[in-house]
Amino acid sequence: MDSIEFSYITVNGVTLHTATAGLKEGPLAILLHGFPEFWYGWRKQIEPLVNEGYRVVIPDQRGYNLSDKPEGVESYQLNVLRDDIVGIIRYFNREKSVIIGHDWGGIVAWHLAATKPEYVEKLLILNSPHTGIMKKGIMKNPLQIFKSSYILFFQIPELPEKMLSANQYKSLRKSLTDSSDHETFDEKELKHYTKAWSQPEAITSMLNWYRALRFEADSPSTIDVPVKIIWGYRDSFLSKELAEESAKQCTNADIVLVDATHWVHVEQPEIVNKFMLQFLSAP
Repeated sequence: MDSIEFSYITVNGVTLHTATAGLKEGPLAILLHGFPEFWYGWRKQIEPLVNEGYRVVIPDQRGYNLSDKPEGVESYQLNVLRDDIVGIIRYFNREKSVIIGHDWGGIVAWHLAATKPEYVEKLLILNSPHTGIMKKGIMKNPLQIFKSSYILFFQIPELPEKMLSANQYKSLRKSLTDSSDHETFDEKELKHYTKAWSQPEAITSMLNWYRALRFEADSPSTIDVPVKIIWGYRDSFLSKELAEESAKQCTNADIVLVDATHWVHVEQPEIVNKFMLQFLSAP
């Protein structure tokens, strides 16, 4: 952790709090967190990537932790979130980057690779369905409808904010501990998350990612860049069938199922890091 540098970079009209590590001239690896995390969720992947020579960049995505929190649901459309990442690649004077995404970060990563593939060297996805597959999965699978019902609740104005913020973010804390293996998120870890959620307007901004789903994004196409999908098969939010269907949208994809929950990168970092490095080092 001592080797991580923190800075604020302005891209695509927002200022993003960003953790960076590794050689400045090394190939770029951008790691994208999901809900309700922030850069800290990737802490166990930083050192292995740095040791392989990568310049590691982990933004608090817009609306999260110390990054800007633009007003309005329209500020969190998928095309806008994608262009934040394009802005990061340009900021670091690169033509493209390895993109690693989990949960919502994975959805942004999928969308970037589908619509602006020229910016993506390789794509590594952890427990996040292809943007076109999630909607189909919900419609076809009654169990997935149940698992995804929280998305509908998040569409309600104001009430979700009050519920998630109540009693020192008790429900958010419980969502992490109940959906993960025992002690994955202990009290020490949860203090970091609670501090991030406590930032002004953070909860509303985080929820606006879900509320912006009403806007149409660029139509996703087949993914032609190399893809590795690492999936915790005990995910209580997303079925492993979504991983299999997502791989079918790629011309060059491989899936690894791991004995873990949705939080596979935190619970099984050794396994995730092993497959991550193998994938990135392959020609």
